[in-house]
Amino acid sequence: MSPAVATRRARNDPAQYDDLAATWWDPRGPLSMLHWIAAARAARIPDARRKGAVLADLGCGAGLLAPHLAGKGYRVVGVDLTESALRHAAAHGLAAVRGDVTALPVADGVADVVSAGEILEHVSDLDATLDEACRLLRPGGLLILDTIAATWRARLVAVEIAERIPGGAPKGIHDPRLFVDRDALVARCARHGVALELTGLRPAALQMLQWLAGRRAAGEMVRSRSTAILFQGVGMKAR
Repeated sequence: MSPAVATRRARNDPAQYDDLAATWWDPRGPLSMLHWIAAARAARIPDARRKGAVLADLGCGAGLLAPHLAGKGYRVVGVDLTESALRHAAAHGLAAVRGDVTALPVADGVADVVSAGEILEHVSDLDATLDEACRLLRPGGLLILDTIAATWRARLVAVEIAERIPGGAPKGIHDPRLFVDRDALVARCARHGVALELTGLRPAALQMLQWLAGRRAAGEMVRSRSTAILFQGVGMKAR
């Protein structure tokens, strides 16, 4: 099915990911920048510190994080609602589980790392999602996430601009009403003993231009001082 089908659905309709199922691993497809963001997230994840360590990938999609975790020693469990994406994830080595990130079918304290990449700006109940992410973490475990800030700058860049350029976000994939309040995010995680530190993320400008011109296979995300658009959060759960 053509990616254009997604434009006929309501904003943030999960069925868009079924429409886009064939494009998950296309390096120049409409979901290509998710690969860059996944690489930036994986770069903040240390090697496993114990045998049998578990990484829970919430909203795992097609398992884009998995290739960047090779050799780090984790058993990766991916949770997502979209069955077509989970089939891709299973093919890339994840233990794929169909589930709702606001009510996960997983026991307390099972994860050494919880990854929540590009999912928080899609959920209708942010608090419940964060509660579940923190519940899964073992004491001393690491929470790592990336999402979009609830600011006018983010609405301009992630919706008004990104949905109009080749290689940008698929039209309608985001509902800006669900973009994330940074202070509320940090406060909610703190309630569970996770001290979250935020840093901004942006595409490396020259690489982005080269990629758009077809002169580069992929680009990289780099850290920025501003968290007003795309940002990353990292925090350890208190022991």
